[in-house]
Amino acid sequence: MADRYSFPCNPATNPKAIVTGSTRRAGFRFSILTDRLLRYEWSADGGFEDRVSTFALFRWFDAPKYQVVDKKDRLEITTDHFHLTYDKREFSSSGLSVQVANDVWRYDGKSYGDLGGTARTLDGAWGRVDLEPGVLSRKSYATLDDSKSMLFEDGWIATRRPGRIDGYLFAYNGDHKAAIKDFYRLSGNQPILPRWTLGNWWSRYHEYSADEYIELVDHFKREGIPLNVGVIDMDWHKVKIPSKYGSGWTGYSWNRDLFPEPEGFMEDLRRRGLKVTLNDHPADGIRAFEDQYKAVAKALKHDTSREEPIRFDSCDRQFLDAYFDVLKLDLEKQGVDFWWIDWQQGTRSKIPGVDPLWVLNHYHYLTSRRNVKTLDRPLTFSRYAGAGSHRYPIGFSGDTQITWAGLEFQPEFTATASNIGYGWWSHDIGGHWAGVRSNQLTVRWVQLGCFSPILRLHSTKNLWNSKEPWNFEKGASTVIKNFLNLRHRLIPFLYTMNIRASYENEPLVQPMYWNHKEDEAYTVPTQYYFGPDLIVAPITSPDSSTTLMGGVRAWLPAGRFIDLFDARLVYDGNRYMRLHRGLSRMPVLAREGTILPLDSTPKLANGSPRPTEMTILLVVGADAHFELVEEPESPPPADDNGNGGRGAQPPLSSFVRTPITWRQRDGLLTIGAEWNGAGRWRQWNVKLVGHSGAADVQAMVPGFRVTRDDDERSTTVALGNVHRWSPEGFEIALGRDLQLDVVDVKQRVFEVVHRCEMWYGDKDPVWEAVAREGDAVETRVERLSRLNVDAALKNAVMEIWAADGRAPGTAKGHEVWAEVAAGEAEEVEEALRDYVLV
Repeated sequence: MADRYSFPCNPATNPKAIVTGSTRRAGFRFSILTDRLLRYEWSADGGFEDRVSTFALFRWFDAPKYQVVDKKDRLEITTDHFHLTYDKREFSSSGLSVQVANDVWRYDGKSYGDLGGTARTLDGAWGRVDLEPGVLSRKSYATLDDSKSMLFEDGWIATRRPGRIDGYLFAYNGDHKAAIKDFYRLSGNQPILPRWTLGNWWSRYHEYSADEYIELVDHFKREGIPLNVGVIDMDWHKVKIPSKYGSGWTGYSWNRDLFPEPEGFMEDLRRRGLKVTLNDHPADGIRAFEDQYKAVAKALKHDTSREEPIRFDSCDRQFLDAYFDVLKLDLEKQGVDFWWIDWQQGTRSKIPGVDPLWVLNHYHYLTSRRNVKTLDRPLTFSRYAGAGSHRYPIGFSGDTQITWAGLEFQPEFTATASNIGYGWWSHDIGGHWAGVRSNQLTVRWVQLGCFSPILRLHSTKNLWNSKEPWNFEKGASTVIKNFLNLRHRLIPFLYTMNIRASYENEPLVQPMYWNHKEDEAYTVPTQYYFGPDLIVAPITSPDSSTTLMGGVRAWLPAGRFIDLFDARLVYDGNRYMRLHRGLSRMPVLAREGTILPLDSTPKLANGSPRPTEMTILLVVGADAHFELVEEPESPPPADDNGNGGRGAQPPLSSFVRTPITWRQRDGLLTIGAEWNGAGRWRQWNVKLVGHSGAADVQAMVPGFRVTRDDDERSTTVALGNVHRWSPEGFEIALGRDLQLDVVDVKQRVFEVVHRCEMWYGDKDPVWEAVAREGDAVETRVERLSRLNVDAALKNAVMEIWAADGRAPGTAKGHEVWAEVAAGEAEEVEEALRDYVLV
């Protein structure tokens, strides 16, 4: 198919941005792409690379201002942000250097990005793994070596001339977002994901039959838990094959004992609102037992008389055409929506420098454009192959072990992936294999999954290991169900962030240091931004046996924040805090002036259709704006050259948009009319999170209702069914200069101490330190810190006591945090490491 070998690119460099020269037969070339982004090249043969690499698709930038001093044996290039010095010889640490601010980079042939990027896979990981470099650094520069990457020529793979050096210097001096935006300009944007990808995925390595899988999906529906994607692991195909054919790991023929009518099975899933993806381990090619062996052989003129296998060959264009247009097309016609590419066989192929995973990711993604009538957008699901992989979402991070260490590393791993532009990881939520069964660990992992790019439950083939929520004890089961439902309610927000990621180059998940220059932002690797206003600090360690809460060390930037899961907790920022939550909650903090749209449709449906009811969560205290973005009403038409149409990236102007604005001083919330939409009827609600005293509410909607919940600290305005026919939308007056409720320190501390499982007699001195007000606050804080009680309890009390500087008797400014020892579960896990194959 011709469209598999065409994709947008503009690899040539603006000649006005090039400084080049030669010595004997060798040559050098510097491309000043921006005043902070430099490409440096050297070649022994005097030639340079202008073809598309897997990383660099768009090298044509407007030439920036720069100065050149060119002498016989010395070259200097200066912009407002860097100063290059070069001796005009083969690149070396003594001959090529670039000063950026107070740092000097000296060429040594290595990449530098000391804030890390991501990794190819978490297969077998117990916890932390080594990360490949990103393009962000605490130094003033980072570098990316592109010398060995695969190339494309006329849409097909190509290789580099040996001995050439090709690298990029990012001279952004801590301006991380500017560096990433130019990274995307050079390498291409993240594509838009279909709405349904943002909901719940079900996956399990298990020999499902068709009836068993359908019953599972129906069970989820009976439990009131929506699903969007059915992942069928490798047992969909024949795995018990005659030994003469080798392993059953690769396969393309349905196991008819389990799936007697595959078309009907996938149609049943489709009628239930699910998309279908099948696992593919392609390494063993197509063998004689496969249903389509003869059809593929015919396309390749392969002799079938001796039943010799058709070898997998990522470097053979004819093989790939048959692989896609015969083998996989037939399965797609049966109902397969997209493919899970489970390549685990390394980076080598018969052509040096060609990584099979790159070939698979690139051509699967481009080929998936033929399925956009059901997919909405091109899509693939595979491992990370290196810089540039962000163009082929969604990422599969591999088979993690079920450990607290694995959970603790995953938020950091997800956030640092944004340092190389990779925004759409899908993890095995709950972990994949080994480890121990733990309700707590599974719940905490699902909570992280709810606030991750993609939520996909998964587990290995094991009788005891599965993630059906109803198979956990009642308390844990309820929490898991609640977070899976919350994930679907977040989709209006997530889809808007999806558009923001693609068009504004702002990944959904961002490390704290992307948005804050303070040193403290670099010290909380498991904490991250989820969109522009939410800070997530997942609980990644076992609960205290005393407080029955998990804890996490967090850093809050300047401002005031409220916990979305407990609006009775308000925090002043610009400091470290210890946050504690019971198993039903996790710390998700919203700054003052946050608008968060939720799907509040009473009964959530599989597939995540556009919601018929919306609730706007509003955090008062500062002005706020949020523009809800939804899919275009219809795909853009193709132009005369065939560009555009279904599957093409639609123009930003074509999306349906609803502006929502809060004016703090006047107390006015405006829900604007739909741009590009039909102004459809919808139920609308507004919920003031953390403010329970709104009075004299007025709205341009007859029959609205106001309810207040003092226990939850909220006010809800139910506007009813509204058709936004007015170009100005409509306003709701909620009260001038509303503020978040003040934390009731004594009430909250009493609840924490009351719930603790400990000696009753030891509770009194804890309570009295807070409640007895005769002594100065700092004296009572010191008294609490000296008590012989669990450190987790002291920290949980201190959190509430110091959270809100407005609270009477607040301990803000006098915080003392106790060191918390490793819990029993962590000690057991550490002991297990010696007995688990890593």
